[in-house]
Amino acid sequence: MNKSELIEQISNRSGLPLASSRKALEAVVETISAALASGDRVQLVGFGTFKVTARAAREGRNPQTGAVINIPATKTPSFTAGAELKKNVNN
Repeated sequence: MNKSELIEQISNRSGLPLASSRKALEAVVETISAALASGDRVQLVGFGTFKVTARAAREGRNPQTGAVINIPATKTPSFTAGAELKKNVNN
């Protein structure tokens, strides 16, 4: 499902016009992104939790030359599925 199809489904299920459904989806995505950027976590009970995890700096190898390279520390977004989502996926 792509973004347009998701907006269409939101519109069908909520009864909102497509334009309002698009604005609602974009507002949710922007709010989650802003919360993660500030270091907060977003927990939607039953659906899951969005959070930022830290990756430590480490050494890697160039697969072509075998040379050792330094990979810097980074932060990455992650998602952990909630119980209801897991249940729905497995049924």
